[in-house]
Amino acid sequence: MQSYGFVGTGELTAAIVEGLSSDVSDPPAVFLSPRNRDLAHDLAARFPNAEVCHDNQQVLDRADVVVIAVRPQIVQDVLAELTFRPEHVVVSAVAATSLAQLHEWAAPARRVVRSIPLPTASRRASRTAVFPDDPDARALFESVGDVVVPEDETALATFSAATATFSAHLAQLAAIANWMADNGVSQADAYVAHVYGELGRTLADHDGTLGELARKHETPGGINEQFRTASQDDDRIRRGLDDVLTRVKGQ
Repeated sequence: MQSYGFVGTGELTAAIVEGLSSDVSDPPAVFLSPRNRDLAHDLAARFPNAEVCHDNQQVLDRADVVVIAVRPQIVQDVLAELTFRPEHVVVSAVAATSLAQLHEWAAPARRVVRSIPLPTASRRASRTAVFPDDPDARALFESVGDVVVPEDETALATFSAATATFSAHLAQLAAIANWMADNGVSQADAYVAHVYGELGRTLADHDGTLGELARKHETPGGINEQFRTASQDDDRIRRGLDDVLTRVKGQ
């Protein structure tokens, strides 16, 4: 069984480690960066297969597959301080950082993969975009959900841009809950979370287009149509995504 090392210990690392370790009879060895010591030590306390290393180099020395999960602004400096082995599998979860850059900074490691894991890895429900396809990266992310392989690195950037919409959607739900609370509802957050949580289940089970699903949730002249018409701005959404895509492509 491969061992996994994580350079960078943030919420995304925590989600993957939890998915790899929680309620698993024979979990893999996990080696954690000491960065964000509270979170790293909490993971090690919860999961016996997880260990906090003295530094990032020790993570590399002990792991077969190395997951890089640091901010794009510091990734070059972090990797410059590390010595990789040729046989390392380097899996980057860093946005806006190309394969060419990663190969240069992680040399002499020969196998470098970009990935977009999701926070739902914690409950083994991430659909992780991976490019290029790699058996060890696939094994890692199939342990915490499933894997999709885009056609090329440009398509991977489009997946990355799409994930930039998460906080906007959650903020809209917060606005709905706040409006309910302003109108005297005491359990607004719980109600909205339940309604949209169940809608998520409908999404997961739907095998048609999202446009078809939207139409199923409204009737001509009804209140769903009224609110969609008042609030929908496809052009603004597309412009925002275009701007994010330009950023993650490094243009």
